[in-house]
Amino acid sequence: MSIRGIGETAERVRRFTVLVQPGVRGSGSGVLWSSDGLIVTNNHVARAPRAKVTLWDGREFEAEVTARDQRRDLAALRISAADLAVASDRDSWHLRAGEIVLAVGNPLGFLGALTTGVIHAVGPLRGLGSRPWVQSDVRLAPGNSGGPLSDVEGRVVGINSMVAGRLALAIPSNEVRRFLERQTNKNWLGVRLTPVLLPRTSRQPLGLLIAEIVPDGPAAQASLLPGDILLAANETQFRSVEDLSDALDKTPAPLLRLEFLRGDYARVRKVTVRVRTRDRQGGAIAA
Repeated sequence: MSIRGIGETAERVRRFTVLVQPGVRGSGSGVLWSSDGLIVTNNHVARAPRAKVTLWDGREFEAEVTARDQRRDLAALRISAADLAVASDRDSWHLRAGEIVLAVGNPLGFLGALTTGVIHAVGPLRGLGSRPWVQSDVRLAPGNSGGPLSDVEGRVVGINSMVAGRLALAIPSNEVRRFLERQTNKNWLGVRLTPVLLPRTSRQPLGLLIAEIVPDGPAAQASLLPGDILLAANETQFRSVEDLSDALDKTPAPLLRLEFLRGDYARVRKVTVRVRTRDRQGGAIAA
């Protein structure tokens, strides 16, 4: 079946699709989301704090990971560039079964590879929880992850994430937009965190080690220190980094009650932090 203008559409999509190389084994794709260097990709693609990004025209940049959502498999990166060709997105809830979609990415070393398919559904998939997916029959391969799924007009409707059986799954563009909005509007603590396993004698198996603190940020003003291990916020124990992000989102007042360890696994300390709205930060500060 011939689609009028498909070649021109594919070329536009290629221009806002990038190659992401995290400096560890493997590589993936990403989408230029804003002209000042914001890139969206999968969390499992941007595994390291930094990555090398290659644009469609061969230019290479060092990128920093500025935000993550492990549960939604999204990450935001930023490069120092301007006036870039960027994606436009479409409301993913307006997608209908039978629509033709395009996936562009960098599978198996082939840069800017194109594949087409048909939408099967938009919604949750059995066995993968309640979150919605754009489900299609485009053929994805390693290296497509993090790249765009677009409609025939070149508007991004999802970020390709994985394959389940014969279906390709993409994170809906609406979810991507919410992820990015959270980074600018959410409460902010000013720390970079690393999950760590705790001794069996501890009351919970996992804590969040403070690896870095922003000077004069909320955590620093509350006298938290690098090396402290956060256990809970507002009496809810942490099981992942995202649990702290959720606690910050749900805090109606500017005060967040944290429980943490400092040097002694047997003594749980408590502190109340006055959080504030996040300003744009230059580093990959997780919360």
